[in-house]
Amino acid sequence: MDFTGLFEMQGMLFTIMILGYIFRKAGMISDEGKSLLTDLVLYVTLPASIIKSFQIEFNHQILVSCIVVIVVAAGIQVGAWLLGMILYPDFPDERKKVLQYATICSNAGILGNPIAEGIFGSMGLLYASIYTIPQRTFMWSIGLTYFTQAPDMKTLIKKVSTHPCIVSVVIGMLIMVFQIPVPGFLSLTIKNIAGGNTFLAMSLVGTILAEVPFRSLPEKDTVYYSFIRLFFIPFLVYLACHFAQVDSLVTGVSVVLSGMPSASVTAVLAAKYGKDEVFATKCVVLSTLLSMVTVPLWCLFLA
Repeated sequence: MDFTGLFEMQGMLFTIMILGYIFRKAGMISDEGKSLLTDLVLYVTLPASIIKSFQIEFNHQILVSCIVVIVVAAGIQVGAWLLGMILYPDFPDERKKVLQYATICSNAGILGNPIAEGIFGSMGLLYASIYTIPQRTFMWSIGLTYFTQAPDMKTLIKKVSTHPCIVSVVIGMLIMVFQIPVPGFLSLTIKNIAGGNTFLAMSLVGTILAEVPFRSLPEKDTVYYSFIRLFFIPFLVYLACHFAQVDSLVTGVSVVLSGMPSASVTAVLAAKYGKDEVFATKCVVLSTLLSMVTVPLWCLFLA
């Protein structure tokens, strides 16, 4: 089993994060620059990345072969949502919202595809692409409610449903399900804008990290969250798939992707909506560091 792709992806993410750290420390990114970077990610590169992720072949044969993946992935998201409601009862509200979002939203969108392809081959890549659909739907619907406040439910629903990332999910779903042809120039535009998402998002995490002492990363709450994200959730997924006698390849992809670290967008949203962005950044960084050990271990266990 070749872990080269996994380590290269993790190394790339940390290298970009360190660049953001250096930019902030050197004064190249001011408070206004950090705010601009946040808006660029949320309103430009991330929506483009979401639309791009749905631009995959989708026919009847693929629908039949991937229906189990969709059901399992949707079940994982519902389970993660329920876990978020019961695992953090005594946490301060700002930290609790961050933890709940980070529980339903992993970094499977960035790390999942290359890792699944490298470990499970071309079918693993296909399953990984399908797996992320329920997660993207949850993270930009229920997930946004953790950060978005409104005076009443009607206003909250309106704010969430008109968010650029939700609109992008709807557009992407329509393109995928109906196989709507996207003009070449527009597809190329989306692809190039989406290509900057990882760089901008991880750079932003680095700018926030510049204000956080490294020795403070492994605090009690971040270690607890990392255990939930990297071990407890994939363990529950493995048990569920095992007892449901799910196909071994689907089980492998589901377990590995459910054990991905916190997504960088957790820190982005915390910064944008005034939650505990420092704590969110700690969760992203520590879980990503620890995943360099836990993800290969899960892969060896499943081999």
